[in-house]
Amino acid sequence: MTQIPILFEDGEALVIDKPAGLPIERPRRGGPALEDHFEELKLGFQRAPVPVHRIDTDTSGCLLLARNPKALKRFAKSFEDRLVEKRYLGVLAGVPEEAEGKIELSLSKISSAEKGWRMIAAKKGKPSITHWRVIAEIRGKALLEFRPETGRTHQIRVHCQAGLGMPLLGDPVYGSGKGAPRTMLHAAALSVPREGKAPIEATAPMPQDFTALGFGDG
Repeated sequence: MTQIPILFEDGEALVIDKPAGLPIERPRRGGPALEDHFEELKLGFQRAPVPVHRIDTDTSGCLLLARNPKALKRFAKSFEDRLVEKRYLGVLAGVPEEAEGKIELSLSKISSAEKGWRMIAAKKGKPSITHWRVIAEIRGKALLEFRPETGRTHQIRVHCQAGLGMPLLGDPVYGSGKGAPRTMLHAAALSVPREGKAPIEATAPMPQDFTALGFGDG
């Protein structure tokens, strides 16, 4: 039995429900990381599984791990070719005027000594697209569903702040960091097509800090 919940398992893939606050790679300052759990996530296999993609440390939910190098290569190509369907849930520090929409922004990375690095909307950046819709509103906050077409760093977080004009609740980089103990973003579902066999499909349950605000995944 592992400490990390497993949402999907077969001979070449695992999808785990990554806890919020657990970084995938060991931080420079040290501390816990997902790699601490690789041994238990072997689940009888000789090789430790390898993360195929990245989600932020604060983000909870679906993370795909490959159990062998060939699978890693195939899955990584599916992400690059935009064949992977991803569904995220996020709590906004506000309520959008529209019920749904599409955000298209070019994103670029900037860095400063005071604030460190972050992503900004910039014409010279890489294109990014996110489809969104409002699922629920409670006390001036909104639960949104996001379906990103691209997978840029911090894409949904920047799209909320720059595209919708309001950040995700608790986001310390693109918002005030107030209202929640973490950036309220959850990788709720993942679907990866495979040639000749059934797709990898996983759904991560709504985290407790979302339900504590009164939101359900409806």
